[in-house]
Amino acid sequence: MSVLHRVAIVLHKPQDPVNIAAVVRVMKNFGFVDLRLVAPVPYDPWRIEGIAHGTRDLVERIRHFETLDDAVADCVYVAAFGAKRRAHRWPVTEPRALAPVMLEKAVDGPVALLFGQEDHGLPNDAIDRAQVLVRIPTTEHASLNLAQAVLVAAYELHLEAGDATRDVARHKHHAALPKHDEWERALADIDRALAAIAFYRTRNPEHIMRSVRSLLNRAGPDSRELTLVRAMGIEVLRTIDRVKRGLEPGEALSGSD
Repeated sequence: MSVLHRVAIVLHKPQDPVNIAAVVRVMKNFGFVDLRLVAPVPYDPWRIEGIAHGTRDLVERIRHFETLDDAVADCVYVAAFGAKRRAHRWPVTEPRALAPVMLEKAVDGPVALLFGQEDHGLPNDAIDRAQVLVRIPTTEHASLNLAQAVLVAAYELHLEAGDATRDVARHKHHAALPKHDEWERALADIDRALAAIAFYRTRNPEHIMRSVRSLLNRAGPDSRELTLVRAMGIEVLRTIDRVKRGLEPGEALSGSD
């Protein structure tokens, strides 16, 4: 079981089913499974799943509570998110700094990320239930959508937990890294091509090829890409040979490989 399964997302009196669905989607993307709603707006679970496709397992696990105290009763640590300046001086942190603290606390029991209503955020008495107030760094325009705020928090925790479980398939044309002899053959053919077009007439060949080698090293081509670069040099040489023989562009050279 992922440590993120011990992190509850608590929405205090959410007002829009679309935002609930967006939060469910965020949770599915980043490995969270425990959504707790305190006195939410009435909603149709089927509609939630219709907005957040492929999340039936999470929708079926959503729990409802009449009070915030009930929602966080089993939690050993609660972090409340809010952007407004408060007269009272709660301990304040930011999502990135919060992430390792939350995961450390989760060893001892469930922890909660607490978010308020879309229009007014969390009231002071709700923040009183938390051990820390979290502010998401923004510009002076600090009004984030509810699901956006959850996304920022979930992303930081997901990274801190090292919980990226999705294997990204390699591209169908993926090729291995080129071997040393492939590098040298490609560079040799580039060198011959540059010499054939008199590129070195006013330039130092050694310096030019060292720059080409450095450029390709920084680009980091795979074997297929380096072969393509080599083919360009070979085709320059073949084109010059065709011109010398009076052949049309693209016409095959006799005895060519």
